[in-house]
Amino acid sequence: MAAFEPVLSRNWNVAQSHTLPVYESRGGYQAARKALTQMDPDGVVNLIKDSELRGRGGAGFPCGLKWSFLPKDRKETLMCINADESEPATFNNRILMEKDPHQLIEGIIIGCFATKATAAYLYVRFEYIKAYQILERAIDEARAKGYLGKNIFGSGFDLEIWVHRGAGAYICGEETGLIESLEGKRGWPRIKPPFPAVEGAFKKPTVVNNVETLACVPHIVERGADWFKSMGTPKSYGPKLYCISGHVNKQTCVELPLGITCRELIEVHGQGVWKGRKAKAVVPGGISMGLLSADELDTPLDFEAIRKPGCLGLGTAAVTVIDDQTSIVDYLYNCARFFAHESCGQCTPCREGTAWIYKTMKRIKLGGGRMEDLTVLGGIQANLGITPGTTICGLADGAAWPIKNALAKFRPELEEYIKTHQDPRYAVTPLQTAITMGSPTTAAVTPVSIGMSSPTGALRSPHSS
Repeated sequence: MAAFEPVLSRNWNVAQSHTLPVYESRGGYQAARKALTQMDPDGVVNLIKDSELRGRGGAGFPCGLKWSFLPKDRKETLMCINADESEPATFNNRILMEKDPHQLIEGIIIGCFATKATAAYLYVRFEYIKAYQILERAIDEARAKGYLGKNIFGSGFDLEIWVHRGAGAYICGEETGLIESLEGKRGWPRIKPPFPAVEGAFKKPTVVNNVETLACVPHIVERGADWFKSMGTPKSYGPKLYCISGHVNKQTCVELPLGITCRELIEVHGQGVWKGRKAKAVVPGGISMGLLSADELDTPLDFEAIRKPGCLGLGTAAVTVIDDQTSIVDYLYNCARFFAHESCGQCTPCREGTAWIYKTMKRIKLGGGRMEDLTVLGGIQANLGITPGTTICGLADGAAWPIKNALAKFRPELEEYIKTHQDPRYAVTPLQTAITMGSPTTAAVTPVSIGMSSPTGALRSPHSS
């Protein structure tokens, strides 16, 4: 295999890389010109299919296949670009937008040509103020140069790109939640079918792609499907932007072929675990993907291999290192708090399940844990999400997977924590147990025993949130 040549990040260290003159000087928009003047839409779709490009936003669904789902007899097509990037510890899309926005715009042009979309909505996370400003300027530059608007490259193809800022909701990273928000409604994922390809934004056939996915497209058009498949592992081809953060000496985003091991990413590109410590666990792709233990660090970070140690998937490839002096209870508490806050509340299993996982983890953390809590947590996680068929979207699966992996890989640590961290102020009372079990009770309930503050200011009830 030839030496790896970064393409997605090749302009990042070039001065003024976000401007049109610099992008053009480095071959920018030539792939779009080639696609629009030398190829037809079906030819571009087939090229992306042949490359086996998989979506970089989390699910890893084949991009070309998604494009082919659009109805053949459609009269109008829209494209939505998912730049919400709300998965914790993920920042590769932000860097792409800030340092090389024209690469994304070129990918959007080609993608819209392939899918016959004449309008693209770039949905940007609200907190990405700098990225939003840079994108607006880049779109203005591209429009002034004729890369957007009417009759691009004399091909007869018209396209406009509109930037839409989100409202700071994790759930809007789900494609139908994004579409609902784009339409000015509450960001609730839609029941499917119909899928967006049939009825998406404004009831039009819509294709939704991630920023990094579209950034790969110009390079495939320029260099070909065989070049793209010369990198990576079977079923996981091409380059990938890996984020690495947490307890490492260097927190960074680096472009590498799919399939690098977690250990190499930490030791070489993250320059090792900080403070001379060792890794206890690693989050391989955003907290919704679960955990790798220290014994699983040689797992390749691609779409297939990462499932073997029990992770949900590669996700966004945002790797977070947890050192050996950090409690898994603290990690799970933070995860549970995040998902309970971000659940849209539409599905009862997710709304109630994420809340109870959080309340239980909070009680364990404060010192009121019981051994049976681990069994209860196992039961909750087993009944959450699309996988058991109880929710509309995958947020609940993401909430369940950290619990699932922690119970499987770190149960002794969880049991030891419960044994050694006991505080009577947060213990479950006999009355609460009786109520939970539905048993008759004659215990008196006094105002003092419910909702009163402890000396630390925390609510006495072990389930208070």
